[in-house]
Parts: sequence; structure tokens; C-alpha cells
Amino acid sequence: MEHQADNELLELFRNGNSHHAFNLIVKKYQQRVYSHVRHMVIDHDDANDLTQNTFIKVWNNLSTFREDAQLFTWIYRIATNECLNFLKNKRKRFFLPVADVESELAEKLTQEPSLKGDAIEMKLQKAILLLPEKQRLVFNMRYYNEMKYEDMSEVLGTSVGALKASYHHAVQKIENYLTSD
Repeated sequence: MEHQADNELLELFRNGNSHHAFNLIVKKYQQRVYSHVRHMVIDHDDANDLTQNTFIKVWNNLSTFREDAQLFTWIYRIATNECLNFLKNKRKRFFLPVADVESELAEKLTQEPSLKGDAIEMKLQKAILLLPEKQRLVFNMRYYNEMKYEDMSEVLGTSVGALKASYHHAVQKIENYLTSD
């Protein structure tokens, strides 16, 4: 089934077929959102919950979506904020410094069945977790989601230049981590 264009889906949503249109939007973006969220929070159940929360917020706010951004960047912005709030609340709830949350995520990585036996991917994931949150976000969006800097700029509200610098620093730190031993 070929995906309908976002403007067609929004048109469908506005013309009284909102549930059907929303289901098509979820079908179109659910995997990409889940993947984006999963790279930030690692845990499958947390990623599922945050993906669901993202789409609940999309549903609640779709009628006021002004189309001054692309639909997918708007959805990514919601998903990104869900991740950042989740990680911030996790630190607050347990009075954890950033490093402890990251080491907990690294621990979850080692239990991740899809990474069993893939030492290189495991090491890459651990290196990514050592990055500051913003760099981690930028790296994941660029490396795993192959997102254009212009789209990332819309999602994160950061200039393209700053994002390129962030990605460059992230890559350097990851390379240093991967080549150290």
C-alpha cells in the first residue's frame, strides 16, 4: 500500500474522516517514531509507551496543526519532547545524576536480545549513550533516521550550523570511544 501524502491525510482528517485519517498517519509514522524513541530510551516498553503518548498528543492536537512545518517533523518534535521529558523525570524521580541514567540505559542495552552477539553495534550503542543528550539526539536523528539537517532544525529549534557542529562532535567522541581500548 502506497502511503498517502501528508496533505491528503490532513485533508481527510479535516473533512470529517478524522479516525480513518489518524489511523493512516499512525500507520505511516509509527515505526519511524518508535525507532527514534527507542534509540533515546533503549527500553522496548518505555519506547512503546512514549510512542503511544506521542500519538495521543498528535491526536489531541492535530485539529490545531497549522502546517507551518511538515507533519513528520511536527510528530518528531512531539516524540523528541516526550523522550527528553521522560529522561528528565527519570533523573528527578530517583534523584539521579545524568551519568546514572545513562549507565542504567547502558545496562538495559546489554540485555537487548537484538544486540546479542553483535559486539560492534553494542559498543556503538554504549558510545552513543556517553554523549550529552542533545548530541545523542542529533546523532541518532542523522545516523539512524537519516534526517536532513533542515528537518532536524525544525524538530529541535536549533540552527543547521549548530546541528552540524553537534553531529561532528558526536562523531568524534564516538570514534574516540570505539578506537580506545
